[in-house]
Amino acid sequence: MTLLEKFLDGINNKNEANLNEVLHDDYKFISHQHNNTSPKSEIIKLCMGNSFTNYKHRIIYENDEIGIDHAFITYSSGDTSEACLSVHKIKNGKILSTETGATPIKLKRAKKERK
Repeated sequence: MTLLEKFLDGINNKNEANLNEVLHDDYKFISHQHNNTSPKSEIIKLCMGNSFTNYKHRIIYENDEIGIDHAFITYSSGDTSEACLSVHKIKNGKILSTETGATPIKLKRAKKERK
């Protein structure tokens, strides 16, 4: 299993051990939408919750320095679903940071895509 495969397994299957293993201790999730960063502990807590669901996840590119993936995301709050592209910087075999770009999509379309 590659680093990103293990990361995505951690998110999609609520596998906290995988997330702890692949995220660097200095990990930061960079949110341009909210103009802040979140540390490893907050992101793991978020991933273990039920506030969002990823589907149709795919890894676009991965090497020892960078990983890129794409997914569709729905939110339990009813917020607008998104198509999300994530870029992960990798250092010493662990994910050091993640930045995302998301495009809102209609929920009806998102549900149709899930099938």
